[in-house]
Amino acid sequence: MFSFRFFPTFAFLTLPLLSYAQQPVLPSKQPVTQPQSKAQTEKPETVASAPPLTLAEAIRIALENNYDIRLSRQDVRIAENNVTRGNAGQLPVVNGNFTRTFNRNNVRQESSSRPEPSIASGAKSNLLNANVAATWTIFDGFGMFIAYDRLQALEQSQRQLTRATIEEAVANITDAYFVVVRESGKIKSIEEALKIGQARIDLTQARVDVGVAAKVEVLTARVDYNADRSILIQQQEFLKTAKISLNNLLGRNPNQDFQPQDSIVVTENLRREEVLQAIRVNNPRLQQARTNTEVATYDRKLVRASRFPQIGLTSGYGLNRNINGAAFFGTQLVTNTGRTYGLNYGVVASVPIFDGFNRTRLEQNARIVEEQSQLQLGQTQLQLDAEAEQAFAQYQNRLQLLQLEEANILLARENVAITLERYRLGLLTPLDLRVAQRTQLDAEVRLLDIRYQAKQAEIVLRRLSSGLVQNGGGQ
Repeated sequence: MFSFRFFPTFAFLTLPLLSYAQQPVLPSKQPVTQPQSKAQTEKPETVASAPPLTLAEAIRIALENNYDIRLSRQDVRIAENNVTRGNAGQLPVVNGNFTRTFNRNNVRQESSSRPEPSIASGAKSNLLNANVAATWTIFDGFGMFIAYDRLQALEQSQRQLTRATIEEAVANITDAYFVVVRESGKIKSIEEALKIGQARIDLTQARVDVGVAAKVEVLTARVDYNADRSILIQQQEFLKTAKISLNNLLGRNPNQDFQPQDSIVVTENLRREEVLQAIRVNNPRLQQARTNTEVATYDRKLVRASRFPQIGLTSGYGLNRNINGAAFFGTQLVTNTGRTYGLNYGVVASVPIFDGFNRTRLEQNARIVEEQSQLQLGQTQLQLDAEAEQAFAQYQNRLQLLQLEEANILLARENVAITLERYRLGLLTPLDLRVAQRTQLDAEVRLLDIRYQAKQAEIVLRRLSSGLVQNGGGQ
């Protein structure tokens, strides 16, 4: 006869066997293993295929099509055209003039020797005047030579401005290119999270099928999976926006699709003193500020040159013919023809004596502008140094964070693999798996952001030191 007092001992002995019998029958497919990091340039599975685009190719396209660069190059052409001896006033000026005038006059002439006046209606006459005149300033207080040097300085200033425009455009393009790489990498991270979410759904459904889990766990897993899909859809919009921004900088159709081919690789050997020295020597904005001080000096010298006498040579050859049909000889209307032609030449000189102290005022203002240009040079130097210090501080900080996050992501991936396996064995709750999944996704996104920020700081340092174009966009 069965005795109930032996039931607790029996139940205790059989409990492990019952627990083992309640384990779900797992799907025949292999469970998801530890997520592996994909190459930065690998195309996300949910993004359509597109032609490849390297950073070097993007920069080449921009140098041809970017509107800021093209406009700045046109300004250089204008500055080049302005640098001529004639524009500086060193060459003679020759003008040809031609005048032809026709007249119809009514003439009334009275004389004491005649009782009746002589009258002519519609008397015709005409005048022809043609000449070639040349003037050549041979001395103006050396102002023409100062003007020529000033034109050359203006050309150099425009070239420096154009170089700054090109380097800033290349920096913006490089930054925009790596934004595309970053946003694409985030999509790949979300895709990995979705694979983990799908594995969770499959495992939970298997547990429900054998009756060891409630249906609510499957519903919760699907809700979390759909939430990740919503994040993926939003991230695809961010990627599309990043591509449109880059295409705009490249001066091409905003809807032209492409697949980036270059990874975000951060250079880790930039040195502060080397960067600051390169800025002082190579930065085009700083060089332009120095050139502007030279232009201001030339402007002051031009005002001073206007105090000297102006001496010039003049010469010309002219023809003057006058046919006058409105003259009386006695009572008879006659036609008179006169012709004058020949060469003329001489010297023209002018000496400024008094102009209401205007030259003094202009020279004082020119000195003030010269001092302003020196102040602007110092301000530009200080501003560039401040930008470099800020960028270098960010660069060093992001390098430290990058090392930390690269180590942390390995831990996060291993944690997900272990958590997923323990969940498959029924040793963890769905919440534990969800937390591990979100932790890995956050770590992946954080790593992408920090890697991009480190590269962004490097791009700023290379732009300030005028090293972007020479180094192919900072790679």
